[in-house]
Amino acid sequence: MSIELKAQTREDLGKGASRRLRRQAMVPAVVYGAGDPQSVTLEHKHLWKAQEAEAFFSTTFSLEIDGKATEVFLKDLQRHPAKDIILHADFQRADANIAIIVNVPVHFLNPELSDGVKFQGGIPQYLNNLVEVKCLPGKLPEFLELDMSQCNAGDILHISDITFPEGVASVALSRGKAYDLALAQVKAGKG
Repeated sequence: MSIELKAQTREDLGKGASRRLRRQAMVPAVVYGAGDPQSVTLEHKHLWKAQEAEAFFSTTFSLEIDGKATEVFLKDLQRHPAKDIILHADFQRADANIAIIVNVPVHFLNPELSDGVKFQGGIPQYLNNLVEVKCLPGKLPEFLELDMSQCNAGDILHISDITFPEGVASVALSRGKAYDLALAQVKAGKG
């Protein structure tokens, strides 16, 4: 999926300036990495449309700042607690030769095909749907897949059960076996 956003440099900083921007349907943002942080603004409608795609949160994309394209990935997105409004965004420049750490969504495949669900009355439960990975920007996967088709009732699947693409590693697993978090289970049904 190809995401492209346009931004303009902003000189007017601070809380009051940010409020004025939001009233004009603009979103204040900061681009970090490779030098000094750069304050920018983006049109709310374009940023909102981009964030509706799951890939927006786990891929690198082009951010055109004053006509010059920069490869970035999303570091943080602040939303209004009650309204459909993005308050602020933080982006990180992506250098093709420097590894990045990003949370990537997990897609749980085939739970309904497992013996635990079909024959043993089990119920699939999803405990965590994000995994923090470290890789070069060009290797960043849009999502990871965890196949549940071989699960029996009572089985628990962990980060180590994911087959990671080449060049992509789990940050948690690099810390040790104690950090191999549970992601999903087939909870035994009552019976």
